[in-house]
Amino acid sequence: MPATEPADRPAAATGDGVEALHQLVLQSLDDDQAVDTISIPLAGKSSIADHMVIASGRSTRQVASMASKLAERIKGETGRSARIEGLPNADWVLIDAGDVIVHLFRPEVRSFYNLERMWSFGDAPAATGTA
Repeated sequence: MPATEPADRPAAATGDGVEALHQLVLQSLDDDQAVDTISIPLAGKSSIADHMVIASGRSTRQVASMASKLAERIKGETGRSARIEGLPNADWVLIDAGDVIVHLFRPEVRSFYNLERMWSFGDAPAATGTA
């Protein structure tokens, strides 16, 4: 669904709905005991999303479980299906919920790819920790 067609976007992906979705993601990850959760604001800096959330799970089983539960919660709250990639291996799972992109990693994989550094923007605060 192209971001250039706002009429096609559900209410959860506009205005306050983006923040509600963001909070839903953060709360879900917190409930599922995600480790080192950070949120990187992308609004005005990238057209792919307004927020990128990065978190770790202690094992592939926990990463897969967090991803599945998050997708179910997003569907339940917004009526919109999130796209998931990487679930079979669960070393790195990407959940595309529209204006919130979520990356769930095993710690070793997260350290290797270091997305936090890649998505930091100059001297501005790049991320906010939540857990």
